[in-house]
Amino acid sequence: MPSKSSARLAALTVAAACSAASTIVLTAPAHADSVRIHDVQGSTRISPYAGKQVTDVPGIVTGIRTYGSSRGFWIQDPNPDADAATSEGVFVFVGSTPKGVAVGDSVTVGGTVSEYVPGGTTSGNQSLTEITKPTFTVLSSGNPLPAATTVSARSVPAAYAPAGATDANGSINALPLEPAKYALDHYESLEGMTVRVADTRVVGATDPYTELWVTVKPHENRNRHGGTVYGSYDAQNTGRLQIQSLGATADFPKANVGDTLTGTTAGPLDYNQFGGYTLVASELGTLKSAGLERETTRKQRSSELAVATYNVENLDPSDDTFAAHAAAIVNNLKSPDVVSLEEIQDNNGATNDGTVAADKTLTKLIDAIVAAGGPKYDWRSIDPANNTDGGEPGGNIRQAFLFNPERVSFTDRAGGDATTATAVTKIRGKAHLTLSPGRVAPSDEAWKNSRKPLAGEFVFRGRTVFVIANHFNSKGGDQGLTSQYRPPSRSSETQRHQQATLVNAFVKDILDTQKNADVIALGDINDFEFSRTAQLLEGRGELWSAIKSLPRSERYSYTYQGNSQVLDQILISPSIRRDCAFEYDSVHINAEFNDQISDHDPQVLRFRP
Repeated sequence: MPSKSSARLAALTVAAACSAASTIVLTAPAHADSVRIHDVQGSTRISPYAGKQVTDVPGIVTGIRTYGSSRGFWIQDPNPDADAATSEGVFVFVGSTPKGVAVGDSVTVGGTVSEYVPGGTTSGNQSLTEITKPTFTVLSSGNPLPAATTVSARSVPAAYAPAGATDANGSINALPLEPAKYALDHYESLEGMTVRVADTRVVGATDPYTELWVTVKPHENRNRHGGTVYGSYDAQNTGRLQIQSLGATADFPKANVGDTLTGTTAGPLDYNQFGGYTLVASELGTLKSAGLERETTRKQRSSELAVATYNVENLDPSDDTFAAHAAAIVNNLKSPDVVSLEEIQDNNGATNDGTVAADKTLTKLIDAIVAAGGPKYDWRSIDPANNTDGGEPGGNIRQAFLFNPERVSFTDRAGGDATTATAVTKIRGKAHLTLSPGRVAPSDEAWKNSRKPLAGEFVFRGRTVFVIANHFNSKGGDQGLTSQYRPPSRSSETQRHQQATLVNAFVKDILDTQKNADVIALGDINDFEFSRTAQLLEGRGELWSAIKSLPRSERYSYTYQGNSQVLDQILISPSIRRDCAFEYDSVHINAEFNDQISDHDPQVLRFRP
């Protein structure tokens, strides 16, 4: 009767015959002088064996990925070397569901060492060292797994990445890893190895792709909800780590910011296109809720004008979020007098048939607000030319004003359309817009494939307030924080800088015409309050970003890769800022929640004109 090990080897031979993506070869055990995983990984980001064939690389199978386009398995050497810079784990890319291999198998692997860049070389991402086109031999099964390496506040350095570079493009690929000095080097030195985190706080809510973010540094730029605030380009928050799962999607926890994954979360450390270093968990901690609740701002007083900005994320009549958005505006924002909406789509959404009108979208939202107990808002907007303002093809997103006619009136001056620019004129010593609503410099190259600002005149208690609704160019195309290039390129800034300069010039025209004019520029600025974009928009005092009136720990409207950050802003002219006679609130109802109806938190400004 054959032994169990003989039966298993026979089964593997059959499995090999059924697998086109990998070949299982039965050979003698690896020799003592064979290449080991730490040799393959090396002490820089690029393997010294990149592009070369290796044979008989020994390791224990620690995880198997059977889904997505990157299918394969991880192996780890249970006998590490003494160099902290060299990882003892590596991913074996099969390309299809691996057959004939199981967690706990002792294997030897041969194949080509590859440096795979998730997202492609133009993304700027670091590469992931892999063994591709593999052949592998199972030597034994049921072996104990190598102990997981703990990632903690103590292990992760405070400095994020090396400041130096090794080529003209700023790449750090060839620099020797210094895992005790830089966070990115620390994570890179663990690439492919089994790591663990314990009792970690969630700083990025579970998204539809079953990912969440935790921090291993509980005190790092913490806000009162448990998030981690991104307050400067030099404070990348080194304790953040993305968590995915090797298990079933249904079993992945639905976490909000501030919740805790108690106990141990452990698995191989991967690197992917969307977020960089990622713990792919074979063991998930237990979710403990922090009981986070959505915020509610206070109602404006009768003498206060309340102005809000709210990105409603590609809202069109086919969506099922109208009631939820309406409830947010009525109950959480307390029915502001003026609401600047971003990402209002046309009447048939992303259907690309030339439709540009959005009256059905806006009417449906207004009716939902009334049903939620709010006022009967009126609206103003300008339809874009088809497919010229970016966003989903056919969606024709644009900004729109909602206003409560019982509290504020809109000054209509006819003639505004997709391509005609509004301007500033003086009438009886006061500034006025030539078109209201009107677009700001819509033909300028700064707005190519981007949303054009919408300007309008409102009157509250006899005083005119100029409001400019914005949705600047997105950050698409920028390199991520974990990029191999230091500092990461932010190519999308170029267009936002041009846009900010144009809006500031328009505000300056108003203030040069009427020094004490009340002017508000607001919307999804798609950039931080400390950014050059914000500085150009503020100019030489023409505007000031009112979110800076909040404590630093409260300055956020969006959560991205575990960083709570500012994208949505309300900027005010000196007449509003004077004597600090205003109140600002970033109303956190979306960004920190897994069941968000938008990825942005609305902002509210209250002041006495």
